[in-house]
Amino acid sequence: MNKIVLSFLALLCCINIQAGVKLQKQGSATQLVVNDKPMLLLAGELSNSAATSPADIRKALKQMKNSGVNSVFVPAYWEFVEPNEGKYDFALVDSVITTARKHDLKIVFLWFGAWKNSMSCYAPLWVKENTKRFPRSLTENGKPLEICTAFSDNLLQADKRAFCELMKHIKAIDSQENTVIMMQVENEIGMLESARDHSPLAEKAYSQPVPASLLKALKLKKKGTWAEVFGTDRYADEKFQAYYYAKYVEQLASAGKAIYNIPMYVNAAMNSRGRKPGEYPSAGPLAHLIDIWKCGAPSIDIFAPDIYDTGYKGWVEKYKRADNPFFTPEVKCDINSGVKAYYTFGETDAISFSPFALDEANYKVKNSLRRSYKVINQLSPLLLQHQGKGKNWGLLFDLEDKERIIEDGDITMTCRHFFTLPWDPRATDGSKWPEGGGLIVKLAKNEYIIAGNGIVVVFQSKTEKAQAEEKKLGEDGFVDNGGTETKTQATTFKGKRIGIGSVDQVEIDKNGKLQFIRRDNGDQDHQGRHARISCGDNKILHIKLYKY
Repeated sequence: MNKIVLSFLALLCCINIQAGVKLQKQGSATQLVVNDKPMLLLAGELSNSAATSPADIRKALKQMKNSGVNSVFVPAYWEFVEPNEGKYDFALVDSVITTARKHDLKIVFLWFGAWKNSMSCYAPLWVKENTKRFPRSLTENGKPLEICTAFSDNLLQADKRAFCELMKHIKAIDSQENTVIMMQVENEIGMLESARDHSPLAEKAYSQPVPASLLKALKLKKKGTWAEVFGTDRYADEKFQAYYYAKYVEQLASAGKAIYNIPMYVNAAMNSRGRKPGEYPSAGPLAHLIDIWKCGAPSIDIFAPDIYDTGYKGWVEKYKRADNPFFTPEVKCDINSGVKAYYTFGETDAISFSPFALDEANYKVKNSLRRSYKVINQLSPLLLQHQGKGKNWGLLFDLEDKERIIEDGDITMTCRHFFTLPWDPRATDGSKWPEGGGLIVKLAKNEYIIAGNGIVVVFQSKTEKAQAEEKKLGEDGFVDNGGTETKTQATTFKGKRIGIGSVDQVEIDKNGKLQFIRRDNGDQDHQGRHARISCGDNKILHIKLYKY
């Protein structure tokens, strides 16, 4: 019986089955399509060691399902897939897939192959021990690193062989179900201690001319060696290393896609806190190196940031490119993850949002994310319908960054953190402001959806906004102190104003239809002055406007 099953699996591997997963364009957006339907990945990534036994996998995926995710990023470890050279074991992979199906989850596998967070810690022991066959990278002063050199063909062939066997296995058992929807090739590739590898194999490549294809991609006319074209500082070294990391990854991605063509991406640890190449993981698919990576690894579909540092919107902006769909496999998992999810899907036409180590988060963090994901899941049909059309926006606020003004034709939306309103005592009593976030989708003229947590939106015409004067409000919603009328206020008003016709709390069914819950009027929309969602709430508001 086992022989029959194995023969059937082998036959499937030989048949050119078209995967039911692809990326496709809609306007300026790129969408992930699974079984002919576009999908947003409301995801979470497992902690690194959570998938090393079937028991742990069952426990972790159940936890993830209870956290409200629809997809999970899960490591696939080279050291477990090929513990002995040429002998493959897919028991953990199978456990992930079967458990995910039980919980109606999709899986993105992370290939922890030659490198994970720069280091070769997930390479099998037979690779680690044989430094002659699989040489290490060296620093400039000759110090060996626990980083296998990317210039070793022996390493490339071994890594590629294992990755291809994994792709064959996934194709054989999952090409009909499409539980596995994407692959990450390696994990946070990058050099540490030095900006580039100085091993003999690397030095040989460094002395060669810069490839003509790269010069063309970078629109450089100068020819010569790497040092002659780019110089000899750390940032020049980083460009060299990035190109050869990309060339290495391309070998895995192109070979893997030839077997089973599902979307593939690489992720990057950020160059934050003023660090220089080698102080941060040098040469990964960082924003300033994406053009090099695109040249070296054309089979990679997405170059993705892992965002843990402050300044989330700034990191997002660096990767929000017309030629690179926004996709984040790892973000810091904390109480603010949910509001960042709203912002990400609203602002970037994102494919994915995924807090890291969600399985290890406390209940408060998981519950906060679950509540946000519940709302975004309802919004998915509308978001997917409107992606790529320039009619959706993201909001993310804190104490230091509390306002965004959005122009939409003749309508100006002044969006702020909820605590800019004076009547919540936490706004002024010295309490730490939680992040507030949300998204706005334009449904039609004078009609919007607002969703999120901790936001307030004021609607004005452009002419009204230009003539408006800000007034400090008291806790009762009126001007804080009287007697402050100015000459500007006494001038004749020109043009039309925008009024709020209705603010309705709604739910959205699976077909994208709005289902009325209640109307916010009177105190709940400040007598028609704004729409708001308080901190700690997660709501969807349907707004209709009019002019007068």
